[in-house]
Amino acid sequence: MNWLAQRHIILADPHFLWLLLLLPLFLWWGIYQSKKRGVRFVLSSTQQLGPIQKSFKERARAVLPLLLALSYVFFVLALSRPQKTNTTESVTSEGIDIVISLDISGSMLAEDFKPNRIEAAKETAIEFVNNRPNDRIGLVIFAGESFTQCPITIDHNVLNNQIAKVHSDLLKDGTAIGMGLGTAVDRLRNSNAKSKVIILLTDGVNNTGKIDPLTALEIAKAYDVLVYTVGIGTRGQALYPVPTPMGVQKQMMPVEIDEALLEKISKETGGQYYRATDNQSLKKIYDEIDRLEKTKVELNAFKNYKDLFFPLVVMALGCLGLYIVSKYTYFKTLT
Repeated sequence: MNWLAQRHIILADPHFLWLLLLLPLFLWWGIYQSKKRGVRFVLSSTQQLGPIQKSFKERARAVLPLLLALSYVFFVLALSRPQKTNTTESVTSEGIDIVISLDISGSMLAEDFKPNRIEAAKETAIEFVNNRPNDRIGLVIFAGESFTQCPITIDHNVLNNQIAKVHSDLLKDGTAIGMGLGTAVDRLRNSNAKSKVIILLTDGVNNTGKIDPLTALEIAKAYDVLVYTVGIGTRGQALYPVPTPMGVQKQMMPVEIDEALLEKISKETGGQYYRATDNQSLKKIYDEIDRLEKTKVELNAFKNYKDLFFPLVVMALGCLGLYIVSKYTYFKTLT
């Protein structure tokens, strides 16, 4: 059945296949009928006759029961009504346009996540993208300034490649939350999607940028953009790489996240604020956003069926006809 399924063939009446269990009986009957027509002589001894060899015609007569058996098999298969299926699918998707706005400032190299915050954020973002094949998703990165790393696209392979290329030295250092939010809104302002979503991840406090975070918030509200904010960093202190005259050294430093601002942004746009303190909690946050922002996909399937029983009937009649012709002509006599 797996072999048939791989070739898109189904059996409309598979219960007729049970008749194949009678095949041994049918084969025995054919052999019995073949032997029944033979001529027999009863001799007291065959020593005077020497070795008796069967003629070619006598040996070939064994094919008659096989022809009957094949005819029976083909008839049974025809009764099971094999059909070739051809499926046409029509997909209707009400997609969601999403922009991931990712903080790539130097503090994102802190090692309270494994191997660090920025790599953990990239890994979970790629997994999130892979779980949403019907949505257009883009990527904005920000530090002391902001940049569109990838416009919203349905080509998720390209997007994932761009996410993988992100590192903390791409932009001037700093934390411009307003710039990160404003640039993400700009990527969505011309979108016709039924839902426009931004996922903004940061580990700090706004300290630079040409756009104030509250101004960016008003712009997001004006374009009806829903913003999920994520504060990324453990509570208390974390191990940061710090530039010193002796080179970059790792030091324990306090984790400072402007949670009040992030909560305000998410609340006023209809989203939610989350705090990720490790890799696992960050993954759970993405999973929850994935559940909250479901894309409606309608799949309509149309199947066409083509009956394949006719060739089987022809083969069955061919075997039966060959059996009858051979039996009453060539095999009518053994000599």
